[in-house]
Amino acid sequence: MHDLISEKAARFSAHLEQAELMGQGVEPLTSLDPQITIKEAYEVQLATIQKKLDTGRRVVGKKIGLTSIAMQKLLGVDQPDYGHLLDDMVVGNGETISFSRLLQPKVEGEIAFVLKRDLIGPNVSALDVILATDFVLPALEIVDSRVKDWQIKLQDTIADNASSGLFVLGGKPVKPTDIDLTQIGMVLYRNGEIMNTGVGAAALGNPAACVAWLANKLFEFGIILRAGEVILSGALSAAVNAEPGDHFSARLAHLGEVSVHFNPV
Repeated sequence: MHDLISEKAARFSAHLEQAELMGQGVEPLTSLDPQITIKEAYEVQLATIQKKLDTGRRVVGKKIGLTSIAMQKLLGVDQPDYGHLLDDMVVGNGETISFSRLLQPKVEGEIAFVLKRDLIGPNVSALDVILATDFVLPALEIVDSRVKDWQIKLQDTIADNASSGLFVLGGKPVKPTDIDLTQIGMVLYRNGEIMNTGVGAAALGNPAACVAWLANKLFEFGIILRAGEVILSGALSAAVNAEPGDHFSARLAHLGEVSVHFNPV
């Protein structure tokens, strides 16, 4: 992590932290500073993560956001972003979580990669990712925003740790060399009803290409993807709003099922 945090990054990090403390969304950073750059937004994210690491939390992986055309259209952006996964974001498969842990959650179905070797940019390819991956699993990502009403631009979601909330891993471990990641079909259910479907190719053409993009992007910040880390490779369809009491599950061909339940409180 960076040792030097700018005054601006520290201030905006505290602004987003206020949302967590108060339990309600705050004004977008792009409203407070319309000139904020993508680089500055990542500095805000790193400032927040550093504060959490200083309190004893651990990075367990990374997430890639905005990889599908559906999500890019939803948020009006034209490129992916990334965030950090911390140890207290992990939810067990089939567990019930308190809705009050979140502000305005949405749920996505995706493919998670668990690495057996480090991936270091800047020239990582999709094949490099396959060879460095121990196994893949079905995952639910519960995205959330500290920005009021999801009124976000790319810089807002980047600063807000790529709108990370919680994540759930399920199914059975499968070696990525045993399947065609681009052809894996996904069905996302809410309360037993099909909400949407997707396929591996929806994430930048290939989920492994998303992980390669991430490894190369992180090189710009002096960060590497480490063996043992979980990488959420990006939503395979648009996110679905979650309400108290909802039960979500996703089935992915060859990978199995993953589910989570939101307590009414």
